Amino acid sequence: MGTATLDDGTDMDASSPRSRRRRGFGRGKKVAGLVVAVAVLGTAAAATSGMVGPRGTGTDRTSVLLPPATTLVKRQTLADTRDADGELGYGPAATAVSRQPGTVTWLPGSGAQVTRGKPLYKVDDKPVVLMYGTTPAYRDMRIGTEGPDVRRLERNLRRLGYTGFTVDGEYTGATASAVARWQDDRGLEETGVVELGRVVFAGGKVRVDSLEAETGQPIAPGQKVLTYTGTTKVVTVRLRTEDQRMAKKGAKVSVTMPDGKSVAGKVTEVATIIEPGEGPDADPETRLEALVSLSRQKAATGLDQAAVDVTFTASRREDVLTVPVSALVALREGGFGVEVVEGAKSRYFSVKTGLFAGGRVEISGDGLVEGATVGMPR
Repeated sequence: MGTATLDDGTDMDASSPRSRRRRGFGRGKKVAGLVVAVAVLGTAAAATSGMVGPRGTGTDRTSVLLPPATTLVKRQTLADTRDADGELGYGPAATAVSRQPGTVTWLPGSGAQVTRGKPLYKVDDKPVVLMYGTTPAYRDMRIGTEGPDVRRLERNLRRLGYTGFTVDGEYTGATASAVARWQDDRGLEETGVVELGRVVFAGGKVRVDSLEAETGQPIAPGQKVLTYTGTTKVVTVRLRTEDQRMAKKGAKVSVTMPDGKSVAGKVTEVATIIEPGEGPDADPETRLEALVSLSRQKAATGLDQAAVDVTFTASRREDVLTVPVSALVALREGGFGVEVVEGAKSRYFSVKTGLFAGGRVEISGDGLVEGATVGMPR
């Protein structure tokens, strides 16, 4: 479990000696349900207590029976957080695979950036051109072809300055004429047909990550040519599957850079991956991989690969009353309460619990105020 941090700067670690001392003592039987809730929510202490007086009556007690220790009810912002290691880079790489036989005659350099309409590589001195789109090309496109792939092609041609057709997903004679002009400009035979493997669709401009082929090497359909990533730096974080509540698409996070400065980030993608076991007989492990975008790309200037810390926040409660989890006691009629100390006497107040985080719990109830003194069970 990670350490949960409160907005007022208080850290509560489940492994701290103070937390361990609290875990072992109580006024009676353990509150099993609360222990489970605390474990699930990542709190740093287990609650133990005895059954006490009825709700609302608040039985007075003499000073001899006062709790051995007390604490104060605090008003603060409570956040259920999880810290994780992240890697700053360009995100996962995609692979460009040849769809045509021939000889590799040109490759870009590793780290080169390729934009729309530019060659990603060449086979038999003919360019394989990058175009923008999220779905791979999967067929020849010619007069009579219809579909979203045709629409993506037409949209790219329009952005490259070719006109005379309608961007509507229908490959008409007008589309073929524009394609022929595009082919002529790139030294290709003017067929008006975009054969499979002539274009590679990617989400935007790309950065060449690694080369899988060599210039002069014969290549066949299905062989890897190169891998590529996006050009924007992102943080990749791998989490356990039980942390899924933390890593949700659109969730805001905080990223601590190598220089110690914090940058706001947002989860843009979450995927389930299978990691192979570390040994030959080890079982594979299912993990979550989250991609985090940075609000300020300048913060990553000069850092191609770097270790960073990412803080996820699953829940957050502003301006609430809180006590240590171990201050809760189980009430005889059900539910939980706290023992409020008033001078030489004390009485019990029923409370409703909310968010658990950082060894503290959100509470609410009649008669509870900030600064009240509450007992800590034995």
